[in-house]
This record gives sequence, C-alpha cells and structure tokens, in this order.
Amino acid sequence: MIRSLLVGLLLTTIIFASADSFAAESNATSLRVATFESDVTIPLGERLYSKPLVAVDQPLQAKGIVLDDGGGRYVLCTVDWCTMRNATHLLFRAKLAEAVGTDVARVAVHCVHLHTAPSYDGQAQELFNKQKDPVKIRDLEFLAKCVDRLADAARGSLERLEPFGQIGTGRAKVDRVASNRRIPTGDGKVRWRGSACRNAELRAAPEGIIDPYLKTITLARAGKPLVRLHYYATHPQSRYGEGHAGIDTAGTARQRLEKKEGVFQIYFTGCAGDVAMGKYNDRSLEAKKELTDRLYAGMEASVAATKLTTAKSIEWRVAPVSLPPRTDGKYDPATCRAMLEDTKAKPNDRLWAASRILTGQRLKRPIDLTALKIGDVYILHLPGEPMIEFQLYAQRAKPDAFVAVAGYGLGSPGYVCTEKSFAEGSYEPSASAAKPCAEWIMKAGIDGLLGVK
Repeated sequence: MIRSLLVGLLLTTIIFASADSFAAESNATSLRVATFESDVTIPLGERLYSKPLVAVDQPLQAKGIVLDDGGGRYVLCTVDWCTMRNATHLLFRAKLAEAVGTDVARVAVHCVHLHTAPSYDGQAQELFNKQKDPVKIRDLEFLAKCVDRLADAARGSLERLEPFGQIGTGRAKVDRVASNRRIPTGDGKVRWRGSACRNAELRAAPEGIIDPYLKTITLARAGKPLVRLHYYATHPQSRYGEGHAGIDTAGTARQRLEKKEGVFQIYFTGCAGDVAMGKYNDRSLEAKKELTDRLYAGMEASVAATKLTTAKSIEWRVAPVSLPPRTDGKYDPATCRAMLEDTKAKPNDRLWAASRILTGQRLKRPIDLTALKIGDVYILHLPGEPMIEFQLYAQRAKPDAFVAVAGYGLGSPGYVCTEKSFAEGSYEPSASAAKPCAEWIMKAGIDGLLGVK
C-alpha cells in the first residue's frame, strides 16, 4: 500500500515539474525579482510562544521576494514567527498569491521558528470561540490586518521588479552554534539537550549529527547582488520565555548583514527539528551575543565564498504528500474535544486542543512540498519541523547540485521525525502529529522534487 502511494506521488510530481519546465525554458531571458517586507509584531498582551507579550525588544518582520520569468510569478517568504498552523498558513499563501497574480501552489511561506514570537493558529481561535466560555488568545482582527499589510507590500513590490541574470551560490561552516538535541545512550534510547542547557555532562557530549554549513543563494545583475537568501539548520533560540518579542540570533545576524551590505537579506531555518544551540548556550546574555556573532561570521564567510553563474530559467516543482495523522494519546480526537469543551481547563490548553483537532483534519488532505530550481540550484520547501535527516537526505540524493532546504512551512504536522526516533523516545516524536511512516512519504516527495528515482 505504502509502495503504491509513493510511486503515485513521484509520478504526480514529475507531471507538475514537466509542465512548468516548458514555460520556464521559453522565458529564460526575462528573469526579474522584487523584494518586500512588512511588520508582523503581535499586539501587547497577545501570547508569544509561551507567555503574553509585555515588551518588544525588536519588531518581528516578514521578508520575501517575488520572482517573475515572463510566464509566471513565484513567491518566497519568511516570517519572524515560531509556527503557522492550519488555515493561517493557507491564508498567508492565498493572500500573497492574489496580490502578485499567481497560483497559491507557487507561494512558499516559512517561519524562522523564533520562540520570542507567536505560534499562530487563527482557525483554532475561531473553533474556540464557538465553545462555552471562550477566551480570546489570538486576535483575529490583528491577523487579518497583518496579512493584508503583507499582501499590500508584495503587491507594491511589483512596481520594483528588476531584471537579474546571475545566480550565486556559497557556503561556509558555522563554528560552535548547532548541536543535535538527541544524544544516543547506547541502549537504543537518547538523552535530550534543548536550545539552552546548563547540564555540564550534556554540554560536554559531541555535537552529534548536524549540517555544519550555512548556504547562501544570491540573485544578481552584472555582478551586483540584489538579494541574498540564507539557509541554516538549527533552532534559532538563545533566550526566550520572558514575554519579550525579538528576532534572536538569526534575525539579528540577518539585519546586521543587511545594514553592512545594503543588500536585502532573508534567512530560512532548515531541517532543525532535532538540532539546537544547547551545547553552546547556557541561556546567558553573553552566550546569546557569541552565538549571534558566530552565525553572522558564517553568513559573511558564505557570502565571501559566493560564485556567480548565469541564471538560465526557473522551474517550480510541486509534490503533494499526505502525512497520515496520529490518533493516539494527546492526538486522539475525543481527548482533544473533551479538553476543548472543558471550561475549567487552562485557556491555552483548550486552544491547543482546538489546534490538534484541526491538525487531524488538515493532515487528511495533501500538503504541497515545493521546490524552486534555477539551473543546478534547488531550494526545497518542507512543512513542519523536519529532523536534520531530511536535509542531509536531500543533499545526498543530488550530490552534484546545490541543494538548500527550508523547513517550518505549514506547521500542522509538528515534528516530522524519522521512523526509528519513535522507538528511541524523547521529545520530538511525542510532538509529531504524523505517524512514523511519514519519513518515507516525505523522502519520496523530496525525490520527486529533485527528479531522482
């Protein structure tokens, strides 16, 4: 059954890719790009990842580009939020698609996954509002205005579309930032090392399996960079849980480089489901500064290593995948419904119960994995919090190409884990809304996007 599903998925992907490639080849001489951004900071009192917002240290931003090849338009966008679930993610994609005149399947929206930012599910608030004694946790009026502002920014960027004829690729190792959260114990189980860690024994353990490279993709004209896209796989958290909004290590490094270069910079978090900064982060302000400086140094080195080549054409590939939803434990629909209807339960627990109900429904419908291909450069857009294995798998599948991966698209699946991690235990598989077989379905989708069998 699974084998038949995967074969069908691959064929579907090839049909989508082939249809787009003909249009791309005929428009290879008319590539244009425009940048846009908008403030997405939530109102004071609305909930961040773990606490209500009491102060804004740095405004949260959404940053994106519109690509035009003369035959179609494509949007890449990152949002300085933690996650974006269920209909909220579709709302962002649909509004951006409408704004620039393209199909929603050609819009990729991702979160940087900051914990000094909200995990947003406006649809869950709508379901909560229909219950007895609902509590306003998410401001739906703000959400509507926030998305409209971003769509207006993307629409306005079309007046600034400018040609580019070159694409640049660079990569550099990042020193002492990322470390794997799952430390093997030798008996088939793991110990957990989070984003911040003060346990000397856990911090002394090896970095574990990571992707040490930060990758940068540059769009340029006659040697002049117009925009840079950065990809690196780690949870970007240093300090959080204090009620302060901010852009943490990744956002600070991004904005510092933008100010230095005068070039628009976008940062995508890769497959960081089991990768964080815990080995090098004791939650101190000093550690935060050091981590930011090291990440910034990696970005600078990746830019310095960039080599430009001719950008010939654009292909946009779509692989719809269905990740079977879990129905056990906290994902049991009856358990979630009971929590949602329990007026004595904590409001945030009721909201999460609503979100899990909607997630179970959402995972019964296909999720678009997408890829932007320009020559031998591939940018993959994946949902949830994928483990680092998916990023390394994509790179192994296309070793002669430059493969960059963005995770944290549609947040509904939660953690997207390897099958063996469920036997190993610990946090990530407990927070996965998809069954263990999701690994093989995701990898089949990745194969389709990369055009490998």
